[in-house]
Amino acid sequence: MHQMDSVKVSNKATYGVTSQDLYKLFLLKYGDPEETGWAPRRRLRFGYYPPAEYYEALVNKLISTDTNWLDVGGGRDLFPNNRCLAQTLSERAHLLVGVDPSDNIESNTFLNEREKCLIEEYKTDHRFDLVTLRMVVEHVTNPSKVVQSVNRILRIGGMVVVFTVNLWSTVTVISRLLPFKLHYPIKKLFWGGEEKDTFPTVYKMNTRRRLRRVFGECGFEERYFAYLDDLSVFGGVKFLNYVELLMWRVLGRLRLRYPENCLLGVYEKIEACECPNLV
Repeated sequence: MHQMDSVKVSNKATYGVTSQDLYKLFLLKYGDPEETGWAPRRRLRFGYYPPAEYYEALVNKLISTDTNWLDVGGGRDLFPNNRCLAQTLSERAHLLVGVDPSDNIESNTFLNEREKCLIEEYKTDHRFDLVTLRMVVEHVTNPSKVVQSVNRILRIGGMVVVFTVNLWSTVTVISRLLPFKLHYPIKKLFWGGEEKDTFPTVYKMNTRRRLRRVFGECGFEERYFAYLDDLSVFGGVKFLNYVELLMWRVLGRLRLRYPENCLLGVYEKIEACECPNLV
């Protein structure tokens, strides 16, 4: 099944996510497949896992008891739909720090430390092994400053995980054409959520090429990359969800990428260097 187009480029480690990793987290999140709701049960039957679950499984593999973990822009949640995993990983990590300019970060109960500021403004003596940016880089107005700030506080050999929307996915293209005031009403219709969790987007880092360039200019190498099919638009409508899954299955058998997808990349810091002034 063609759910994920991925590239693994490291000989010394594999940062990919296996079906066993996904199923293990499915059980943690939903419990017995026969006793959970119709939507996760149906997805499992089709062999489909949402992009966020790939991200969760990947982060789960990268967190150990020695990990100093910085979560950038996560607001009130590490994983909005998987609080059980958030609790597990916050207890497993050696240190968990959150940085976000929004008031939402004050509600995040999983953090050891929190700073209400932009990552560019964050000052610390900590050095981190892992930095995560979940649905953050689409809001970044100056990519070079953000990556340089991450570079400054990440150890050599440390990892950055980026999970974001694809610039050329259908919903992203539509959102770029619409005024910001319409973003939340549309988001609420399909995915729910609160207006205070909706922020302006600029999409300056939302292609693989752009991510590789801005991280590469700052001393990072791409270690893993995947396009993750996103079937969430009609995920809560029983009939349309079934149609969407059928379409996904057909496209997979034709070896075609689903038009709505997210990006998941892992970037390793291999050297310390100053970023050029990329726009």
